Parts: sequence; C-alpha cells; structure tokens
Amino acid sequence: MGDYESLLKEVQQEILITQRPFLSIGDRLSMKEEEVIEVLKTLKQEKIIRQISPIYDTRMLGYDSSLVAFRVEPGKIEDVARFINFHPGVSHNYEREDEFNLWFTLAVPPNAPLSLEDTVRLMAQKVGVKDFVILRTVRMFKIGVRLTYENLEEREEVEERELIYRPLEDIEIRLVKVTQEDMPLVKRPFLEWSKKLGVKEQELIELMRSLKERCILRRIGAILFHKRAGWIANGMAVWNVEKERVEKVGRFIADFKGVSHCYERTINAVWRYNLFSMMHGRDRGEVESLVRKIAEELSLKDYKVLFSKREFKKKKGSDTLPRSSNLWYRDFIGAVSSF
Repeated sequence: MGDYESLLKEVQQEILITQRPFLSIGDRLSMKEEEVIEVLKTLKQEKIIRQISPIYDTRMLGYDSSLVAFRVEPGKIEDVARFINFHPGVSHNYEREDEFNLWFTLAVPPNAPLSLEDTVRLMAQKVGVKDFVILRTVRMFKIGVRLTYENLEEREEVEERELIYRPLEDIEIRLVKVTQEDMPLVKRPFLEWSKKLGVKEQELIELMRSLKERCILRRIGAILFHKRAGWIANGMAVWNVEKERVEKVGRFIADFKGVSHCYERTINAVWRYNLFSMMHGRDRGEVESLVRKIAEELSLKDYKVLFSKREFKKKKGSDTLPRSSNLWYRDFIGAVSSF
C-alpha cells in the first residue's frame, strides 16, 4: 500500500454522490483526479481493494435475513460450504473456530416460496447437518467495515438512526440492479450508470441521494481484501449479556473503531450468546487484547472469540438483490437437486 494508505482510508469511509467523486477525493488528498483513478485501478489489480460499490441494507430492501451456524463434521465442511454457496442469498460463509464451525449469512426475498427457516432446514437436511442455529438480529448497534484505524482501541461515536421500511418504487428497484456492479473508475461514474438505467445523470444522482437519506443505501465505498491489506485476524467475539445490560454494553462495544459489526441476536437452547461483535486486527493478539479490555471494563465473564479459519464466500449482502422470488427459488431448488 505504501503512500496510498490515505487514499485507502478515504475510499473506505465514503465516496460522495456527486458528478465527479474522484475529483472531490483528490482535492482532499492533494492528488489529481486522474491519479486517484489510476491508483484505485492498480489497487484493484493488486487485490488490495476487493470492490468499490454501493452497499445497500438488505432489510430496507424488504429481505428477510439472519446469521446461521452449522455444526459440521470437519471432514465434510468443504462439501457443505460448497452447497450452501449455491444459494444466491448467501453473502458470507466462513469456517470458524468453534463446535459450530460453519457460519453464513442468508437473505431471502419478499414473498419467497420458502421462508428463511424452511430454507435453512432444507439445507441442513440435504447435507446431513443435525445441529444448527438461526440467530436473528434483535438490534443493530453498528455495521460497516472500515479498516481506517491504527489501533483497535481507538474510539468513535456511532450514530443510530431509526429505520422505517417502505417498498421501493420500480425505478429504485431498477437502480439497485444496475448499481450492483463495481463502480466504473472513470471521471463521471454516475453518468455510466445513468446510461444503463436510461435516465439523466442528475436524476440518478438524486435517486441515490434519496436512497441514502432513507438508509436504504448505507454508503458507496471500497471493501478490501483484509489479509492482503494487512488485517490478518478476523474474530467474532460473542457475549452472554443480561437483557437489561445489552443496550449499554452494545453501545460501548460499537464505539471501538476496531469493531465493524455489533448486533444483539436471538438465543436458544443450544446458543446462549446474545451479543455479537466483529473485530479485525493485524494479528490475533490485537483482537484478544481488545476483547479482554472490554470484558474487564464491563465485568463480562461469559464470552468467547470465534476466529475465522477459511473464507468460503464473501460479497456484498445486496449483490444479487433484488431478484424475483421465483428465480431465487428455482436456482436454489436446482442446486438441491444436483448436489
């Protein structure tokens, strides 16, 4: 990365929805617009940057989603992971250090023929998994990977906004489809998207600004290949927190820059940890140090860290959204039949 760390930090934070966003970035970093674009192209070619694109909130697009964990026999985990990846609604799929060793996020579209629970049960039945947990979001305290900090213990204030869902208009649905691809690395990227959508450039810009104001569009930004960028340790710290303390603890944890995601989730007879916090460090020791700090400061006794061992799938949660429910069902049933 070298001299380009400032640019990497900038494009992870947010790319402005304006006619010439890379000019704005260049102005802030004392770089020419052309240089910004060429450096970003190089960082993508070198697989430091995974993608630069809009990041949409699947819930605000009307999708039902959840984190799911399977307990898989070690010798079968690759085959099971491969099958799970067939489902277009699976955005992330990791092997983690735990008896529940395969963790994936699943989203199903509105009015899908199979509910999320039925989909998970069908998956588990097909691959012979008897033990699994569906861990739905109760409350979100933070979401968004931005590897812009020097120390995991740096603090920031996380803004909470009330999310009010309403169905998207047809033009908005078409816009989400068009903007699923990587942002064109040209001077006027929104113009390229507007041509595909069949509207004027400024109309597309205003539509995207509206989606952002309504929290449907979280931001436009860069997502890195974490390990290539030096962030080796991906640890999911899970905490068993008394119900009356969840809000205080969740807010406290979310304000660490080294925490990219923080959720309260459902529990059940086999899973008692109701607070999840994703942390990214340059090594395991950094993550473990932050976890200990949190535990000591808040007197938390029941917790563990599930480090990732292998990444089987990773993409934006909205990469395949929105699609027809029937298409999703057809794709998935086809995978079930052929597996």
